[in-house]
Amino acid sequence: MPREPIYKVIFYNQGQIFEVYARQIYQSDLYGFIEIEEMVFGERAQLVVDPSEERLKAEFDGVNRSYIPMHAIVRIDEVAKEGVGKISEAKGSNIANFPMPAFTPKKTD
Repeated sequence: MPREPIYKVIFYNQGQIFEVYARQIYQSDLYGFIEIEEMVFGERAQLVVDPSEERLKAEFDGVNRSYIPMHAIVRIDEVAKEGVGKISEAKGSNIANFPMPAFTPKKTD
């Protein structure tokens, strides 16, 4: 029986880079959004606590599904197993918001 895939999703949000792991990702019915479900975090029984992952867990506590704007997505990878999710500052990074709108409205004359 094949294992359920795990995806690493990296996206930009309010000057920060989020790296999360999820079991389900797909294009949303909301135009221009990616849906992320079943986020995966490290084992709670670990002796060593990673503050960046704890911050990420607190950010998504109680969230069933997250809608990420398509233009904020930096990268999506299918990985063999989950890693450590984190939130990091984008200062000094070459990551920026996509400079164009997701769609161009029709001109009405």
